[in-house]
Amino acid sequence: MKARGRFRSLPLSVLTLVVSSEAEDVVCSPLSRFNCLSHRQSFKKEIVSSVSSASTREQRSEIRDQRSETPSTLPGFCLNALAKHNKPDAVSEKRDHEWAHVSAQDFIQRVRHIALGLKDLGIEPGDRIALISENRPDWSIADLAILSVGAVTVPLYTTQAVDQIEFILRDSGARALLISGGRVLKHARQGFVERDQLEHVIVFDPKAVADIDGALTLEGIEERGEKIDSEDSRAFDQLLARGKRDDLATIIYTSGTTGEPKGVMLTHDNFISDVLSISDGLPILTSDVSLSVLPLSHIFERTVFYVFCNMGVSVHYAASSDHIAEYLREVRPTIMTAVPRLFESVYHRIIKKGTSAGGLKTTIFEWSLQVGQRVAELEDKQQRVPISLRAKHAIADRLVFTKWREGIGGRLRYFVSGGAPLSPTLSYSFLGAGIKILQGYGMTETCVVCANRPGDNRVGSIGKPFKGIEVKIAEDGEMLVRGPVVMKGYYGHPEATKEVMRDGWFATGDVGYQDEEGHLFITDRKKDLFKLSNGKYVAPQQIESLLKQSQFVNQVIVVGASRKFPVALIVPHWEPLKSALRAAGEKIGDSHKEISQQEAAVKLAQKDVTRITAHLQDYERVRRVALLPDEFTIDSGELTPTMKVKRNVIDERYGELIEDLYRS
Repeated sequence: MKARGRFRSLPLSVLTLVVSSEAEDVVCSPLSRFNCLSHRQSFKKEIVSSVSSASTREQRSEIRDQRSETPSTLPGFCLNALAKHNKPDAVSEKRDHEWAHVSAQDFIQRVRHIALGLKDLGIEPGDRIALISENRPDWSIADLAILSVGAVTVPLYTTQAVDQIEFILRDSGARALLISGGRVLKHARQGFVERDQLEHVIVFDPKAVADIDGALTLEGIEERGEKIDSEDSRAFDQLLARGKRDDLATIIYTSGTTGEPKGVMLTHDNFISDVLSISDGLPILTSDVSLSVLPLSHIFERTVFYVFCNMGVSVHYAASSDHIAEYLREVRPTIMTAVPRLFESVYHRIIKKGTSAGGLKTTIFEWSLQVGQRVAELEDKQQRVPISLRAKHAIADRLVFTKWREGIGGRLRYFVSGGAPLSPTLSYSFLGAGIKILQGYGMTETCVVCANRPGDNRVGSIGKPFKGIEVKIAEDGEMLVRGPVVMKGYYGHPEATKEVMRDGWFATGDVGYQDEEGHLFITDRKKDLFKLSNGKYVAPQQIESLLKQSQFVNQVIVVGASRKFPVALIVPHWEPLKSALRAAGEKIGDSHKEISQQEAAVKLAQKDVTRITAHLQDYERVRRVALLPDEFTIDSGELTPTMKVKRNVIDERYGELIEDLYRS
C-alpha cells in the first residue's frame, strides 16, 4: 500500500495475546507479535475493539442525535460556539513582542467579511482554495471563510518544496492561493499562470504583495466583504444556508513517504462528528488555555482547533518553533498538543543540564529521575508503590520536578501527543515529574480516532476509541476503522480508495493489537515491517523508539530486509557524544563527519544500543551501527513535511554504507 498521511502517536506495550495451538499456548511478546500472527494459520478470528457492536451502534446514534442538533457546516458550528463562549481572547498571536488577542466577536466578523469578499471575487461552492501560512489567527479565519463560501480548503506546509506545492496546486485544481508571504511561492505561481489555472493569489501580509505580480491582500478582500455586509446583513447567513453536512470541506494531501501524495477528501460531517466525539471524551474546560505549536495544515492540529472552538478554549498561536520555551512561560497553557520530537528535544535538554551541573546537583538530579521513572512505571502497571518510594518521590518532586513544571508554565493539566513513537522511558520520565502525556492516534483519512484519558492513561497505548468510532484488528494484525470520521475518498483516485476500504472499514496500514481492558497498541506500519533472511519479521519503529532513549541518538533508522540481523543508521546528539569521548580520553574530530567516522565514537554508540536492546528477542537486536554526520531534513528530501522519514530515500542514499555494515 502507498503511504498515507497519519497522525499517530504510536505505539507499543500491550496485552499478551494468546494464540492457541493443539500442543500448547504460545504467548507473543510485543515485538514478536507479527511473527506469531503470520505463522499461526489457525488464527482466524478477528479481534474486535472494546466497543461492542451493540454499544457502538448506541454511541453512533447518540453522536447522530448531537449532530442533528448542530449546524450542518463547520463554519456554522464553530462560529456558533465562538459566539456562545464570547471570549475576549478567543485566539492570540505574538506581535511586536506582545500577545495580541482577537475576541470571539472580531473573529466572527472577520470570517463574515472575508467570506463575502471571496464570493464577490467569484469563488463558488466546490472551488479548491489553497492555504499556506505559519500558525496565526489569519489561518483559522481564512479557513472558515473559505468553507463559508462552500469552497474547499487545500492546506499546504510552509516547509514544503516548491515542486511539491506545484504538484498539489495542479492535482487539486486550485483556483486561488492564500499565503502569509509571497517569496517562497513566487516561482510556483508563475508556473501556473501559464496554464491559466491559479486565478488569484491573496496575501496576508500587505508588504509581501510586491513579491507576486497581481496579488491581492486579505485586507482588501475583507474590505469588499465588509461593504457587502453593511449593505445586506443577511448575505452571510444566506451563504451558510447553502452548505450541507456531506459537502466536501477539505482536501489534505498525505505526506508521500513512498510516492506522490494523494488528496484525502473530508466532509463537514467528518470533522463535526470527530469534534463532538473528542469533546465528549476528553476533559476540556472553557477556562483552558492552549499554545498551538503544530502546523494547522496537519489534520491533528486543525481538528483540535475546531474542538477548542466548540469548548471555548483560548488558543495562542506560536508562529515559530524557535521560541517555544519562551511562549510556554508566557502563555502558561493548561492543555496542549505536541509531537514526540518536541518531548525528545525537551528531555535531552533537561538531561544535558542536569548531568552537566556536576557534584551533588547531578547526583540529586539522576536520583530524582530514577525515582520518578520507577513510581510512574509502577502506577502505569497498576502495582503498589511502596511508602518509602512515595516519600522519596515527594522529595524528588520538591527538589527537581517542580522546576520542570514551572518550565512549561506551571499549570499544564495534560499534553496530547501524536505523530510518531513516544518511548516508554520518555513517558515515565515526564509522568514521574507530574507531567501527563496522553498518546493518541488518527490519520488524515480518519481524523482523530482514539486517545488515552487523564484517568485512564496507559504508557505505550494509543488509548481507546472515541464515542461512535469502531476499531478492530484483522487476521494479519492490521487495524481497521469504521465510523462517521472516515474520509470520503482519495481525490481523483477511486481505485486507491477501493484498495483501503473493506466492507465499510478503512484499512489503516498500521499493525496493532488490544489488551483485555480495550487499550489499543500499534506495533508498526505494515509496509515498514521487514522480514529477515531467517523468516522472522522485525518492527523497525518500535526498535527506533527504544534507541531514542540513548543520550547519543538524535535520529535513527533501522534496516535489515532479507538480512541476517538489523542494523541502525544514527544521527547523533553531538554534545553528549563529544563529552563521552572526552571522558574516555579520546581525540575529538574537527567536524561531525570526522567524529562519525571515529572508531571510538561508533563503539560508544554501539555499546549503548546493545544495552538498550538487550531485552529484545535475539533476532531483533541491532548488531551494528553507523553514525551519520548530517541530520535528516525536509530540504534534503529525507523527511516529509510532517517529519516522517522516507525510508526508501534513506535506503537508496545510504545503500553503500548499509552494505559496509554487513560486510564488516
